Amino acid sequence: MRYFKFEKEESGKWFVVLPEWTGYKEELEMVCGADIFLDILAQGETSIEVGMDIEPFDGFRYTLTFMKHESGGGDYHLESEFYDFPVWLCHVTKFVFGELPEKIYVA
Repeated sequence: MRYFKFEKEESGKWFVVLPEWTGYKEELEMVCGADIFLDILAQGETSIEVGMDIEPFDGFRYTLTFMKHESGGGDYHLESEFYDFPVWLCHVTKFVFGELPEKIYVA
């Protein structure tokens, strides 16, 4: 499992913190459902670390299931005990995991 830090700026936009990313900062913005998911996870905080993996692990609470390729990224479906909605993840996901995985498990 890897931990990823996300920060919410005063503008209300969420960004993943990836020091190894050499592209534009705007490519790290979380949009189209990913921002809503982070709002849920952060519970009012403006910074959060989230554990993720492409294999199930003890304590995961959410599953993102790949639906289709879309605009350089992928449409995913977020599933949990309480939530069920679409999330779009950009090509940075492929940079992080080496692919657009079929499933991403989230703590």
